[in-house]
Amino acid sequence: MSRAICPQWTVCRSVVRAAALFAVLGLAMGGCAATKRPAEASATAATGTVTVFAASSLTEVFTQLGRDAEAVNPGLTVRFSFAGSSTLAQQINAGAPADVFASASPATMKQVTDAGGRAGSATVFARNHLVIAVPRGNPKRLAGLADLARPGVKVALCAEQVPCGAAAKTALTAAGVALTPVTLESDVRAALTKLRLGEVDAALVYRTDASAASGEVDAIEFAESAKAVNDYLVVALARAANPAGARVFVAYVRSDAARAVLARAGFQSP
Repeated sequence: MSRAICPQWTVCRSVVRAAALFAVLGLAMGGCAATKRPAEASATAATGTVTVFAASSLTEVFTQLGRDAEAVNPGLTVRFSFAGSSTLAQQINAGAPADVFASASPATMKQVTDAGGRAGSATVFARNHLVIAVPRGNPKRLAGLADLARPGVKVALCAEQVPCGAAAKTALTAAGVALTPVTLESDVRAALTKLRLGEVDAALVYRTDASAASGEVDAIEFAESAKAVNDYLVVALARAANPAGARVFVAYVRSDAARAVLARAGFQSP
């Protein structure tokens, strides 16, 4: 009897052991699946279209960062609307569809955050300062802010409600220079365009904008610009149609890779 029972028990034990092994493997595979889910969710979250409202002075560098963010997040599409920060803030507060706001000053960012438009904390990601942009060769021989007030010198400034205009007012006040510009523009690119078209002799613009147009203009640094440095901030918006994508783009703007691109464009680190 014992001889008959022993082989059967051996088989039973083998079956039991196999079942236990499969159970363990099942748990292990389930654990692997569980650890993969967050990664899969993260990849899925970084898809769709992200609409970014950004200051006009960020046009070239953010266009590059958009391409870079898309490259590391397959399925993500970044679209931009560039304009003066104050104009963009007004549009956002009026309900314009946007996922991310990047402003050229804390004051314009505050217009959005005070209205409850943010979904997270606004973060400073870069800094910028003004230069005097003049035609190549500096035909008027301008050397500083005081020269802008000379008779016959036509100057373009940004309007005061725009960050570049507010910075220009601060710098001119610090220099004790009273200046009447021939034009006040809605953003820094418009002021620079006036110079490039030959309609003015000089324009107060950001160093990065003058650098981007270095084939056509020269940049004159001036000491008072240190008193009017602009902080650039970025935030995901509360009414974002793609909140997960917004968070992904904001995180990318704050990354080391993005800082390197910003530095090459002439922006300063915060």
